[in-house]
Amino acid sequence: MGGKHLGVWRRVAGIFVGGALAVSCAAAAAEVATITACDGPFATVLQPAVAADARAYWLNRQLIKWPGANAAGGTFKLYHSASASLHAAPGVRVSGADGVLALAPFDGGLPADVAQRFKFVGNGTVLALASADAARLGSVLTQQVMLVHEADDGTVRDATTLQIAGALDDLYAGAAKARDLGVSIGGSGARADKRTGFKLWAPTAQHVALCTYADGSGKATALTAMRRDDATGIWSAHLEGNRSGQYYQYLVDVVAPSAGLVRNLVTDPYSISLTTDSKRSYIADLNAANLKPAGWDKTPTPKKVATQSDMTVYELHVRDFSINDSTVSAANRGKYTAFTEAGSNGMKHLAALSKAGMTDIHLLPVFDIGSVPESGCATPAIPAGLAPDSEEQQALVAKTQSTDCYNWGYDPYHYNAPEGSYATDPADGAKRIIEFRQMVQALHKTGLRVGMDVVYNHTFIAGQNEKSVLDRVVPGYYHRLNDKGAIERSTCCDNTATENLMMAKLIIDSVEQWAVQYKIDSFRFDLMGHQPRAAMEQLQARADRATGRHINLIGEGWNFGEVADGARFVQASQLSLNGSGIGTFSDRARDAVRGGGAGDSGVQMITQQGYINGLVYDANAQAGKRPASDLLQASDLVKAGLAGSIRSYPLQTWDGKTQQLQDIVYGGNQPAGYASEPGEVVNYVENHDNQTLYDINAFKLPQSTTGAERAQVQMLGAAINAFSQGVAYFHAGFDILRSKSLDRNSFESGDWFNRVDWSYQDNYYGTGAPRAEDNGKDYALIKPLLRDAAIKPSPQDIAYARDAFRDLLAIRSSSTLFRLRTAADIKQRLRFHNTGGGQVPTVIVAHLDGAGYAGANFKSITYLINVDKVAQRVTVEEEKNRRYQLHPVHTNMAAADKRVALEAKYDAASGTFAIPPRSAVVFVEKN
Repeated sequence: MGGKHLGVWRRVAGIFVGGALAVSCAAAAAEVATITACDGPFATVLQPAVAADARAYWLNRQLIKWPGANAAGGTFKLYHSASASLHAAPGVRVSGADGVLALAPFDGGLPADVAQRFKFVGNGTVLALASADAARLGSVLTQQVMLVHEADDGTVRDATTLQIAGALDDLYAGAAKARDLGVSIGGSGARADKRTGFKLWAPTAQHVALCTYADGSGKATALTAMRRDDATGIWSAHLEGNRSGQYYQYLVDVVAPSAGLVRNLVTDPYSISLTTDSKRSYIADLNAANLKPAGWDKTPTPKKVATQSDMTVYELHVRDFSINDSTVSAANRGKYTAFTEAGSNGMKHLAALSKAGMTDIHLLPVFDIGSVPESGCATPAIPAGLAPDSEEQQALVAKTQSTDCYNWGYDPYHYNAPEGSYATDPADGAKRIIEFRQMVQALHKTGLRVGMDVVYNHTFIAGQNEKSVLDRVVPGYYHRLNDKGAIERSTCCDNTATENLMMAKLIIDSVEQWAVQYKIDSFRFDLMGHQPRAAMEQLQARADRATGRHINLIGEGWNFGEVADGARFVQASQLSLNGSGIGTFSDRARDAVRGGGAGDSGVQMITQQGYINGLVYDANAQAGKRPASDLLQASDLVKAGLAGSIRSYPLQTWDGKTQQLQDIVYGGNQPAGYASEPGEVVNYVENHDNQTLYDINAFKLPQSTTGAERAQVQMLGAAINAFSQGVAYFHAGFDILRSKSLDRNSFESGDWFNRVDWSYQDNYYGTGAPRAEDNGKDYALIKPLLRDAAIKPSPQDIAYARDAFRDLLAIRSSSTLFRLRTAADIKQRLRFHNTGGGQVPTVIVAHLDGAGYAGANFKSITYLINVDKVAQRVTVEEEKNRRYQLHPVHTNMAAADKRVALEAKYDAASGTFAIPPRSAVVFVEKN
């Protein structure tokens, strides 16, 4: 790329250095990038600029739209300055420009793809560049650019900067085909393994240089100029030799809207590993033998999942898994390597779950995160003997929450690199790669597939912050902007623009790398509804093609924020993903089972009881009398979940009508059924978000409920989940009555409130008032409950839940009838009895027809779930004269719930079933 606005890179003393950014005569003496810049600050402002709104949009390389602008009167011009020296104040002429491009009003129709992409942009003036000017737009976009509406006398009437994604995606579409962004090692022929390459997409940069380091902490050893490919906007450099084990950063000279012309010392967005606290990117070939644990290439992925509805998932946080487990060696606690200790209590627990039928472990974010110090983090010491409702525990946690070792990890820093705080030595870029693979290998050997929770919808930070990566390489591109050009934050962080070509490419490349290089089997997408369906389908196709196997995709399909209701694109959300095969979490049955909504606070948490914790039939003291119809409607929503939330599934509802699930209303305006196929729904009653089920039940169940009964209620939630068609999803510790001492949002509540006890002695209920930041407003409700020692389960209650949960897994895995493959199968083979106005509302009765169905293992199955605190009898005319027996799991001597074998009965003559209180019972008819 030539022209007067490009600086000159000179060779001085054998080292490439950056020449002055030749922006104008006045700037001829601008700073020179020398090798010392590689060891300097993360950002240097070369020329400050006044930040301005970005109210106009590049639609493509030629067209601009300025919402609200009126083309009548005056003229529109595009000014640019390589030194970011533009000033455009109303009433005076523009100053500081290196050049200006004329714009003409555009009266034609927008191209269909452009009109669709920018449909959210308000009405305004569309302007066009002359063809000759559009041809040199690449050079202009490396500078500060301002759109100005001038009066006839040349003074400024209005001015704005522009949002650039439309132009960059049009100009540099070819960059999306690049398969070697980041670092690569190798050559061809005699040069194989003798060359190290680097590629960075930075189309708006004026200069890019490569800083290399012999290790993770020493000074730079070289500064190498990089070459720009004008067709793609990709900068590249090659070094002789295999530089594996060394480190690198980039120096990027670029105009940042918030700062001006800056020189950013920044890590690689495509980093595969880093040194401590992500200061430098690591050079390596992920295919190298020294980065693979012994037997890595020969350890197979467990073959447990034939279709997505076979998935039964255990959601687990790496640190939670072992930090509290004294049977893990001290050096491995909280680390990837804890999973390699097969004799630990935690790994024995996972092995038992796998044997019972669990298929997948889903790990909370394990890519590089920005919120946990990778060295020197400190876990606060909590004194023993504090009161169960004391605020001291949370105060100590809060005091160090920004510097302690704990966070859930929804703070993406580098998407393609393993998190360093879980490595035994975060300073060594190889360690985290090897140890991550050791973790996956250990879980695979235990018969468990491995899934990753990925957070592509936002970054930890943006702008010129030190931990901003994407926005310091291509400012203003990777994030979704509002109509003023500020970054949208509906996800609580800086939202990424996955509708932009290279952001979509980044997430697709990232998933492919994790699936291929780390043998990840499935992915759970955080706030997936903020991403386009099209990008997710491209991602699915790429991952499947690259691995030669189907990679399972599930995620949060919530519909909210600036993208809600398809405002910008067809979302990867609940209602928009049907037919894609991608699963979304269902809030329908979740809310019906638990009661209320996920965001409830105050008295709602007590008064809004759910199907399993007393709605109508066992009202707590605060709930008051509720109409019977509330319980009946909750029962219908639970049945909808059991039927896989299939849109077209017909259900007789409480009022005697038969409706398809898509016609039954949930939450006031949503369809209860939204999925086309069972693999598109993820059923759950607890995950890392919000209170655990045990804790929410502490609010909702009558306080007189015994510990044994609370464990039974927990297992009712488990049974509904296990018997529901679609993916079954469970939070780690759910099966051992996990409590977070009523914490509703433990993302940075430290180890104390996130503990799990694999010795089954404690569930940590009543271990202090939870963090005041998210729970303090409810302390008046929380503290009396925490003081109630009767709510805390005994080790016997925990052991019951543990074993009952495994029984449920064994029942689910015993027959494909609990995991039907298609919507047609569900409509044909699943039938609910005890429905309509005359039903026993606390009992669900479902029949599954196994005749001729592969893997059914039984001629038919009838299961019953009695949520009532008293035994129930239900007569079903259609079930008369069957040859039902209790499922073999119930009659096994080791069965957890002895009541079922003793009390559950079936009378063939009348078709009457008798079931104990708070129990889930499965009857089978053998072939």
